[in-house]
Amino acid sequence: MNGEFQDILYAKKDGVARITMNRPKVLNAFRPLTIDEMRAAFQDAWDDNGIGVVVLGGPGHFCVGGDVNTRGDGGYKDTTGKTRLQVTLLHRMIREIPKPVIAMVDGYAIGGGHVLHVLCDVTIASTRAVFGQIGTKYGSFDGGFGAIYLARIVGEKRAREIWYLCERYSAEEALEMGLVNRVVPPEQLEEKVMEWANKLLQRSPTALRFLKHAFNADTDHVYGIQNLAHGANAMYYATEECREGTNAFLEKRAPDYARFRGHPW
Repeated sequence: MNGEFQDILYAKKDGVARITMNRPKVLNAFRPLTIDEMRAAFQDAWDDNGIGVVVLGGPGHFCVGGDVNTRGDGGYKDTTGKTRLQVTLLHRMIREIPKPVIAMVDGYAIGGGHVLHVLCDVTIASTRAVFGQIGTKYGSFDGGFGAIYLARIVGEKRAREIWYLCERYSAEEALEMGLVNRVVPPEQLEEKVMEWANKLLQRSPTALRFLKHAFNADTDHVYGIQNLAHGANAMYYATEECREGTNAFLEKRAPDYARFRGHPW
């Protein structure tokens, strides 16, 4: 199955499936194809009874979210020019796959990439990992699990800070706020991840599955909100306000949102 993918690497060995976002030139920013391939890999790991743990990561960096170079009016465009990004389904798959998912974070976990690590069951980070949001700065938002579940993890005040201000947080700061489970030197990251994966493989798969469902139950109501939020985001991409953020990012300048302060309600 590995040869079928362009944007990710996918490998299975000794009960562990490794899904690696592999677009290093854009810091592993995802485009529609990347999301499609990750969904296919997660589905394969779900269907394979020999797999007990999934590890999600990226070389050099984890992920910096959507590739703004592929974003046009209405959202992200695939190789045919069609606007579509099945990230809603990917988020659900990470939550619903009946196997623990470990986020292995090295370098940047920013924007939509930050949301991906938040949705994983546990996160192990290197000391050079950097966390944060970028949406309100350059024209995007995730009002689904990316906001609501984040608030469950770090608290309302800190979650609002993360989304509103778009600051950067070190691995140690992330550990302190409960955003990650462990922080290790970069050269020990893979070893620690595989240590945890092997421990999980020694646990009852049925117990792990039902515990995952139990932990998810507290925020399962967000599925409907996620549809509304991601739908609103898609509509927002077609606005002049969003285009200002996109253009500012591509032109490497500060966006000017002053003329968009008014609202109709």
